[in-house]
Amino acid sequence: MSAADPRTPAYPIDPLFTDRWSPRAFDGGAIAPETLMTLLEAARWAPSAYNIQPWRFVYALRDTAQWDALLATLIPFNRGWAAGAAALVYILSDRVVRDADGAVKGESYSHSFDAGAAWAMLALQAVRSGLFAHGMTGFDVDAARAAMAVPEDFRIEAAIAIGRIGDPATLAEGLRAREVPSGRTPLDRLVSDGVFSA
Repeated sequence: MSAADPRTPAYPIDPLFTDRWSPRAFDGGAIAPETLMTLLEAARWAPSAYNIQPWRFVYALRDTAQWDALLATLIPFNRGWAAGAAALVYILSDRVVRDADGAVKGESYSHSFDAGAAWAMLALQAVRSGLFAHGMTGFDVDAARAAMAVPEDFRIEAAIAIGRIGDPATLAEGLRAREVPSGRTPLDRLVSDGVFSA
């Protein structure tokens, strides 16, 4: 990473990873249902422990009956900018392991980890599709659970706003300067050889 460009990787990686970022300014346009299904199809192919695939998705496309209900579950700060997105998706994870007929076998250790892998796949496919996805945990959990009729066995992991990048001038003044891709903590501060190091 260089001071001149915080999106320069320290080691060679596919540009897809640095092209992905989380904008808040969306253009307010719609996307076709098939476009969203392409992103969700990519998420479906994420790895998971024992191939359990604990993730589930609940979505609303803008200008549909479900849009206002899902948008209303976001905290006001996120609702303000996410209103310009083309789609909202909630990613959920099943907290339990089930047998083939759905009976509970036990608790899942990695349900959140696995759902995170699915989110990453979705976000990367968004970039490949000319879109961007912004994940967020700023939502009212109880309101979201009620609006989507989510069973208690499922954890609501995150909400995701998806759309095409818009003009940062549409954002509240305090957000406009922040509407740039961010850098990352240097790798040598995140990785340790054999023994954990903070």
